[in-house]
Amino acid sequence: MKTTRRGLLSGAAGLSGLAVAGCWGDRVIGFDPAALSLDIANGGEPLSLDPHKVQGTWENDLVGQMFVGLTTEDAHADPIPGMAERWETSPDGLTWTFHLREAAWSDGAPVTAQDFVYAYRRILNPATMAQYASVLYPIKNAEVLNNAQDAAVDMSSLGVRAIDDRTFEMTLEHPAPYLPALLKHYTSYPVPKHLIERLGDDWIRPENIVVNGPFKLASWKSNYIIVMDKNPAFFDAENVALQRLYFYPTSDPNVQARGVLSGERGWARNFPSNKVVELREQAPAYVRVHDYLLVQYLSFNTTRPPFNDARLRRALSMAINREFIASQIYRTNEQPAYSNVPNGVLNYPGLSHFRWRDTPLAERQAEARRLLAEAGFGPDNPLTFELKHRNSGDNPRVAVVVQADWREIGVNVELVGSEVQVHYATLRAKDFAVGDGGWVADYNDAKSYLYLHETRTGPQNYSGFSNPAYDALMVAASREPDVAKRADLLQQAEQLMLDEAAICPLVFGTSRNLFTPLLDGYEDNLEDIHRVRWFKTATRA
Repeated sequence: MKTTRRGLLSGAAGLSGLAVAGCWGDRVIGFDPAALSLDIANGGEPLSLDPHKVQGTWENDLVGQMFVGLTTEDAHADPIPGMAERWETSPDGLTWTFHLREAAWSDGAPVTAQDFVYAYRRILNPATMAQYASVLYPIKNAEVLNNAQDAAVDMSSLGVRAIDDRTFEMTLEHPAPYLPALLKHYTSYPVPKHLIERLGDDWIRPENIVVNGPFKLASWKSNYIIVMDKNPAFFDAENVALQRLYFYPTSDPNVQARGVLSGERGWARNFPSNKVVELREQAPAYVRVHDYLLVQYLSFNTTRPPFNDARLRRALSMAINREFIASQIYRTNEQPAYSNVPNGVLNYPGLSHFRWRDTPLAERQAEARRLLAEAGFGPDNPLTFELKHRNSGDNPRVAVVVQADWREIGVNVELVGSEVQVHYATLRAKDFAVGDGGWVADYNDAKSYLYLHETRTGPQNYSGFSNPAYDALMVAASREPDVAKRADLLQQAEQLMLDEAAICPLVFGTSRNLFTPLLDGYEDNLEDIHRVRWFKTATRA
C-alpha cells in the first residue's frame, strides 16, 4: 500500500483536527494553487519552537514564519519595520525609542511594549539557559545579568522599559548602528507574557501557542511534519497569500532534492552541491544558488592539550587544500576561505587573512611538518585524534579530504560523524578535539562572526579561544562610533585570531534552494532568509 501524506494525516485527523490540503488524488503536490498550500523540505528536526530556545537556521525557518520582532525582513532579508512602525535614536546612539503599531497576538490580546520587556528579560535570565543570549549583549547590563550566579536574579536593571503600551525603549552599552538588522533576529522576538505566565513551557504546544506573525502552529509531529496555518490576526494578513505550510524535517539534501523532483515538495532548503548540473538539467526553473554569509570551518578545542598549542593548530590549518575542497567537493561556486569573515559584509573591507595564504601547498606542508616537530610530534610520535563532523550534506566528503590532507603531514585522524543537532551540542559542551561547523551571520556585520571568539561568548565559542588582546579589540570596536575606525579594530581582532589559528576556515558557502516556479516572491539574498508572507501565486505573461 502506498503511503501518502493524505493517508497519514487523515489517520491522525481525530488528534490534530487538520483538514488535508495539497493533495491531488494519491499524489502529494509541492504547491497546491487551489488550497494555497506549500510543502517544504526544511532541514533538521527542531529542538524547540520557542524563540528563546532555538539556535539553528532550520529552526529560524520555522519560528520566523510565526513571530515578528521590532523589525522584520523584507523579501530581500533587509530590515524593515515590524512590530515597531518607527523609531528614533538619541544623539549618542545609546537610547532607541520604538513606537509600536497596533497589533494583536493570535488569541486577540494586544501586543504591547510589556511583551518586549518580558521577552528580553526572559531570554537574558540565566535560568532560561538560552544558548543565543550573547547576541543581545549590546543591551545595557545584558551580559552582567546573563552571567549572574544568583538563583533568582533581578532583571529589572536590564536596559529595556515600556514607556507605555505602545512605546518601548532600549538602552545600549555602546552604539550599535547595526541594531535594526539585529532586532529582526529571533532572539529579539516578543513572546506572550500573558500566556507564558499561566502555562510555563507548555505555551509552545500547538493547542496553546499564540503568535504575532503571519502563520500559526497547527500541528507538530516529531520527526515527521510541522503544519502551520495562516494567522488571521496578523497585522498584514490581507497581504499574506498562502493558507497552509507543511514543513518536513529532512537533514539529507539528497532526500530534499528527490522530494522536489518527485513533485512532493515545492521548496527544498538545500540540495547536494555535486548534483547541481543534474538538477539544472532536470528542473532548471527550480535551482537557486546565491552568495551566502556562510563560513564552513573547523574548531580546535583550545581548552585542552595538545590543541592549546598554537604551533600545532597552525600546522593543521595550513596543510589543507582549500581550493580542492571548494572546486571538487562543492560544485556551487563556494570559495576557499583564508579568513573568518566572508566577502560582502557591510562596512568591512575584509583585508585580514592567514599570512601564508599565497604560499604554495607543498611549502605549507613542509612548514606544517616542521611546526608539528616543534610541538613534539613526528614519525615516532604521530599526532592522533578524532575529527567530529556533521553527517549532513557535503560535510562527510569534506572530512575525508581533510583527513587525507593531514595524513600527508603524518597526522592520524579518525572520522566520527553524527546528526546535526547532536554534533552542535557536542561542540558547545567542548566534548571534542577538532570539530567541523558552519556559521551564518545573524545580522550583516563582521561582529556577527568575530564575537564568537570572545571569551565572554560562552558555549558558542566552540574552540574555547580566550585571548585578552582579542577581547580588548572587540570591546574597543563595540565602543567606536566611527564606521571606518570600527572596521579597522575588527580587522585587527580577526588578524590576531587567525595568527593564533583559533579556528580553521575552509570555504565560504553559497545558499542552495529548489523553489517552485509556480510562486513569485522568493528573492535570492545574502542571508538566505525567505519569509512565506511574501510568496504569491506566480503570474505569467
